[in-house]
Amino acid sequence: MNSIELDSFDWRLLKALQNNARLSNVALSEQVNLSPSQCSRRLQRLEQHNLIEAYFTQLNANELGYKITAFVSVTLEKNIPHADTTFKQAIEVTPQILECYSISGDADYWLRVISEDLPSLSCFLNDSIATLPCVRDLTSTIVLNRVKNNPSIPLPN
Repeated sequence: MNSIELDSFDWRLLKALQNNARLSNVALSEQVNLSPSQCSRRLQRLEQHNLIEAYFTQLNANELGYKITAFVSVTLEKNIPHADTTFKQAIEVTPQILECYSISGDADYWLRVISEDLPSLSCFLNDSIATLPCVRDLTSTIVLNRVKNNPSIPLPN
């Protein structure tokens, strides 16, 4: 947990940016009732304390031709030295893998993967992930419909 003290202005800044990261400093300052210079200083402080990790645009994968989303559970070989490091390095440079989580339970990792279609996904999993020498097993689950997609963190009022 971060040790920075947040007041109501900080919370309003975070909420406004979470709703629209493209707000200009002037528009943001008007929304939270601060001067642009105060707003800028507070944003810099929030960034320095890692409360704001990044500013980005969320693209529509489906509209860009990525029709398939899958969750892939991966289990690594336990007897291969540095299997964890090898796996992490491989997935870091693989753009189709959007997210990777180290997990507890039967598998070691969960991946969120996108692909153009099912044959492409099959090729990707069989040729890229399953062939890594450290991978013992993988299981994929195809997403039928996205029910909820909310990248926002719940913030207090």
